[in-house]
Amino acid sequence: MYETTDFRKGLRIEYKGQPWTIVGFQHVNPGKGSAFVRTRLKNLETAQVLEVTFKAGVDRVGIPDLQVHTTEYLYREGDNFHFMDNESYEQYVLTAKELDDNIGYLQEGSAVKITFYNGKPVACEIDTFVELEIAAAQPNIRGDTSSGGGKPVTTVTGLTFTAPFHIKKGDIVKVDTRSGSYVEKVK
Repeated sequence: MYETTDFRKGLRIEYKGQPWTIVGFQHVNPGKGSAFVRTRLKNLETAQVLEVTFKAGVDRVGIPDLQVHTTEYLYREGDNFHFMDNESYEQYVLTAKELDDNIGYLQEGSAVKITFYNGKPVACEIDTFVELEIAAAQPNIRGDTSSGGGKPVTTVTGLTFTAPFHIKKGDIVKVDTRSGSYVEKVK
């Protein structure tokens, strides 16, 4: 069992029989009354966000039965994405809804950590930085470089973001998966 002193951002807990992750928390010690912890929880199965208040030092939450498998992304078939476990060679199929915002970062052969709750996939984690090839970029426009802006580009995976003006089709760039932003040109 986790106590409120164990709470931290990213901790996965079991609350009311479901797996949740702590998105944010704040320990509050009012002048009168007992201390409490305000939390924002995100459901791993439904992506519902909930604000819950726990009594500090009194309330406890369960430890969810989560298993993390390191897999390799194989291929896409319509809205289904196929992965293979690196240890058991078992294959898993996840839908676009289960992958959420990670679809634009998936390339064949990339490593993906899939979290299972009671045998069902509930979360997908990819590397913080990925290298993607640019499939489409607007041609460079002379002038207007003093502001240090950028132009929209699209990768081979379909991800669109703003990159510097010198990026062109065929370039390989590093992208931050947390924000979906350009980091640097690799090649």
